[in-house]
Formats: sequence, C-alpha cells, structure tokens
Amino acid sequence: MRARNSGRWAALVPLIVSGWCSPSIDAQQVITPASSVRATRTVSARLHIEVSLDDRLLYVLSGRDTLRTASIAVASGRELRFGNRSWRFETPLGRHVVRGKRADPVWRPPDWHYAEEALAQGLKLKPLPDSGLHLADGRRVQLRGDRVSVQVERGGAWFPLPEDEHIIFGSTLYIPPFGSRNRQVRGELGAYALDLGDGYLVHGTPHQTSIGSAVTHGCLRLFDDDIEWLYTHVPVGTSVLIR
Repeated sequence: MRARNSGRWAALVPLIVSGWCSPSIDAQQVITPASSVRATRTVSARLHIEVSLDDRLLYVLSGRDTLRTASIAVASGRELRFGNRSWRFETPLGRHVVRGKRADPVWRPPDWHYAEEALAQGLKLKPLPDSGLHLADGRRVQLRGDRVSVQVERGGAWFPLPEDEHIIFGSTLYIPPFGSRNRQVRGELGAYALDLGDGYLVHGTPHQTSIGSAVTHGCLRLFDDDIEWLYTHVPVGTSVLIR
C-alpha cells in the first residue's frame, strides 16, 4: 500500500500501508435484509470460496463448478519488531465466513503501520497523549473534534494538521487516536472489500503490480475487476477456505 507523506511541522505546523487491515474499517457496509436471509443461505450453501496461498489463487465455486479464478497477493510472512512489541504478518489458514461487504472502504491503520514508518526513519514512537503535546517552542498539539491540530501562539487559532502526513515532532512519530481523521486512509483498499473478521479482508488495491506476490500484512488483494465481481456476486455468509 502506498506510503503517506511524512511531514515535520517545523515553523508553522508541519502521518503508510498494507494488508492486515485492522478491525476498524469505515465504509458503506452491505446489510442483508431479514426478508432475504433464507435466499442468501440457499445461495451460500452452493457458493463457496477456496484460496490457495501457495498458488496465490482464489477460486469461486458453486458445487464442483468453478465460476471464477482470481490471482491474489498474500501475506509476506515476515515479522516486525519495534521496542517490546512484535507483529507477524500471515494470512490465517482454515475456514472463514464473509461477514460483510463494503464499497469505498476507508482503512484505519493498526499500530504496526506507524511502527514500520518510525523504524524506517529511525524515530521513536508514541501514541498522541489525550492531553495533547506542549512543545518546547510554545506550540500545542491536540485532538480538536476529529482532527489533530496545532496552536502556534498561546491563545491563538488552531490549525488542523494535514491528514495525509505522519505526525512527527523532533525525533518522535506520534500515533493519532482512533476515530480521528488523521487515522483514516482512503483508496488503499481499492473500491470494494469483503470482511472475513478479525481485521482480515479480501480487497482491491491501487498497487495492481503487487498481485501474485507475498507482500501484504495478512489480507488478500485482488485486481479491480475480480474484487468487483466478488462484491457483486458473493453474498454475506459465504464460506471461505484458506489453505
């Protein structure tokens, strides 16, 4: 996923991205009406998805018939360590269920996203305190409404920080609070996403050349036309077997 700009707010004021997507996604979610639950169950009983991580292929099956085959990007399998925390990026094996479908999903990065950037830049990493920051030069940084903002002069106006830049002051990268617009990344999950639960998605990507590679943080990436087909034809409740 594409890297966000990294800004250092020096004089006036002057937040990266891949697969294990975080349980917090904001988007339009498809809700199955109660009146269609029985029909959905009937369809889902025939329709199912199988994923081969070794072959990096996804199959949509109806009984023994293959309806669609799609190339996918899978998890890298690598481990990230930062301080006393570590993350291993793997696509979960076994049986899963499509729990929801989303159009125009918005990604809310997990902490590892910020740890990767801090490690790459040789920075310290801290969550933005609830009370905000009081910088040595007199400026204040604080969550104001749903945006992290900076006050240049005491008693003066607050200026929202750019939402597409990391929050870096001195040698520290600060993790923005969940719920803030500074912790939302639009476009990184493509146009559609299928939710498998526990933060794992089958989704699109702006990085089409990554398809067929082991590069994600756990999610499965598809080409635009494949994820659109899945979004259109695969109902909530469909079984997914990853092996």
